[in-house]
Amino acid sequence: MSNTRGQAVIGADMFIKGDIRNGKHIDVLGLVEGSISAERVVVHNGGRITGTLIADNAQVDGVVQGHILVRQLIEIGSTGAVHGDVRYGKIAMQIGAELTADVRNVPPAIAGDLNLAVKRGQTARITTEDLTAIDPDSPVTSLQFAVSKAINGFVARTSAATASIENFTQVDLYSNTVMFVHDGSVGATASFDVTVTDNAGATSGAPKTVHVAVFK
Repeated sequence: MSNTRGQAVIGADMFIKGDIRNGKHIDVLGLVEGSISAERVVVHNGGRITGTLIADNAQVDGVVQGHILVRQLIEIGSTGAVHGDVRYGKIAMQIGAELTADVRNVPPAIAGDLNLAVKRGQTARITTEDLTAIDPDSPVTSLQFAVSKAINGFVARTSAATASIENFTQVDLYSNTVMFVHDGSVGATASFDVTVTDNAGATSGAPKTVHVAVFK
């Protein structure tokens, strides 16, 4: 196996049993039994991965079998075959490609620094730097946040500051129309929890907490 600054080539005459992690670009011409994690993985005709494949992008002209997570695009060529549990952002298949899998889309993820600052008894807009959703295979119009467990305040729309809301969208964040309203209580902190759901019903998992620093 040759390796240059995160780039690796697993030759046609090689068999590797184990894990390959944090690669940039990995070409697989031989056999891998284990797991591969890289930014881009190319499985050439004759190459085979059995186990786990995690990549931002993948081109499969050989065989991949097992658990596959490709965050952006997985391309299956005319000689390629994918079997197993597959999660992906986008998928492209050529004529002759083989796919036998429990195929699911990549669920949305919550990003941002998850921190706000608000003056006691006042409001603070929630920006995409504070909170945002990432989902490579869903339009922003379909990404919906759910709010729960608000402490020392509530989430509201800028057009109705006295009415708490339980849901808002990624588009609302882009439009700067969502804010946190502090209830005036004594204390240096407030918070609320959020999850996000895409148009296929996939969720971001356990709620994330947005922490709010309160100042006078």
